Amino acid sequence: MAISPSKPQSSISACDWPISQLPGLTSSNQKLLSEKCEITTTAELLKKGRTQAQKMMLANLLQTTLREVSKWVAMADLARIPSVGCQYCGLLLHAGIGSVTQLAQMPVHRLHQQILRLHVITMQRRDLCPSVALVQRWVREAQSF
Repeated sequence: MAISPSKPQSSISACDWPISQLPGLTSSNQKLLSEKCEITTTAELLKKGRTQAQKMMLANLLQTTLREVSKWVAMADLARIPSVGCQYCGLLLHAGIGSVTQLAQMPVHRLHQQILRLHVITMQRRDLCPSVALVQRWVREAQSF
């Protein structure tokens, strides 16, 4: 009897963060998410904002824009990656990466160059840019999801 190889299990598990740690989310929006939508973590935000219709419902309930809710959901998605977390999810979003899937498909050096350009344009500093090794880790972890 032949045993077929099983799909390798990912050793990386998704992170779940308090929504208070998402960059750009005001305390009033955090309070509304918590009280009106029972969303207190990034995993809950992802679950309740998965589809366009769900995002629209959240935007209407919170009296904000669909774009704002979509931004929060995208950052929550990226924050699932342990090495990205809430520390770098906003940076990735501003560099043009909107999902774990997109990150997993991105060539490391191209992404690093985008982030470096972003740092130079916004802060006029190259030294604050994450290293190529860290960007490579983000992509590798995204590929394992």
